[in-house]
Amino acid sequence: MRNPLSDKIESIPWSGIRKFFDIVSEMKDAISLGVGEPDFDTPWHIREEGIYSLEKGRTFYTSNAGLKELREEIHNYVHRKYNVSYDADSEIIVTVGGSEAIDLAMRAMLNPGDEVLIPQPSYVSYDPCAVLADGVPVIIELEEKDQFRLTPEKLLEKITPKTKILVLPFPNNPTGAIMTREDLEKIAEIVEEHDLFVLSDEIYGELTYGEEPHVTIASIPGMRDRTILINGFSKAFAMTGWRLGYACGPEIILKQMLKIHQYAIMCAPTTSQYAAVDALKNSDEDVAHMRESYDQRRRYLLHALREMGMECFEPLGAFYIFPSIKRFGMTSEEFALRLLEEEKVAVVPGTAFGACGEGFLRISYAYSLKSLKEALSRIERFVKHLDAESESAPGGAEGSVENVVNMEKAGEAK
Repeated sequence: MRNPLSDKIESIPWSGIRKFFDIVSEMKDAISLGVGEPDFDTPWHIREEGIYSLEKGRTFYTSNAGLKELREEIHNYVHRKYNVSYDADSEIIVTVGGSEAIDLAMRAMLNPGDEVLIPQPSYVSYDPCAVLADGVPVIIELEEKDQFRLTPEKLLEKITPKTKILVLPFPNNPTGAIMTREDLEKIAEIVEEHDLFVLSDEIYGELTYGEEPHVTIASIPGMRDRTILINGFSKAFAMTGWRLGYACGPEIILKQMLKIHQYAIMCAPTTSQYAAVDALKNSDEDVAHMRESYDQRRRYLLHALREMGMECFEPLGAFYIFPSIKRFGMTSEEFALRLLEEEKVAVVPGTAFGACGEGFLRISYAYSLKSLKEALSRIERFVKHLDAESESAPGGAEGSVENVVNMEKAGEAK
């Protein structure tokens, strides 16, 4: 029998995130700090609206683009938050999560061989979505010295005549990095100069902790019609299982995205759409409460990790922290596996988000303070054990540093 599978799909690796959770799900007394999912329940008034829609028998298909009322509320929300306007009839699509919107945009915009610039470390879906759309992923490696922000210099290094789309994944998963208006203005100049388009994934836009609120690149002059703004309800509204997102952008692109959505999906879940109308109208206080709680945990985690001697860049967005483990002379996966086996704490190796995540871990703080304190107690015990191992090894602490140097040299040689 011939191979039933396509070469393309076989070439795409499985997500590096899930490996650890398959293990931890069967491990007694394990604590997971790996899942990017709010620990809050969906606010009751949102759930109530979903229940009410079912009681009223609203279980029909909606229009392909989504409920008109929801698209109008998305318009109101985006204008209120980011001062950008989109036509509810032709420039907004309701999707099955933000992930579907990413896939639709890539498939609607890419021709075979078009290059997609993907800053990493970042969310795992961009690269495979580009490949499935016959695009060519081109990785921009972000660095801790730049606070994991995309710099003009790094962007210019990777642009070629084949470049078509720049993915802008900020606030960033896994690093927690953000881009300020000043940062975005510099990127926008380059995008316009080279006639590029931007896929801006802003799913964590409500979860920032600096002095300035989140800014969308679509609000920068000249960028609205070059940007597909992607957002959703999973993170800010604690609605992960409702599977609802949306895309906003110029009609010429959204019309073709809608065509793909029409054939592949039909429409997003009706019950979720009715609930989402209420979420956008009435959840500012709920979102503020959750954001305040995440910020408290963020500050606690940052302090605790630094106290145990782990270098850690301060994240100002999302609900992740990205500490460096380079001083231990281990790969990210080795560290994560040993931590899981010895202390029953699950974190995600930085390499799950791109090769440049080597030497880092992603730790989610979308967990209760009680769980975080217990997990950090175990991590501290593990770190002390590693330090004791290092001191007793030939060469002591210097040997550990030497291992890191050798690892970095090996990486450069590849």
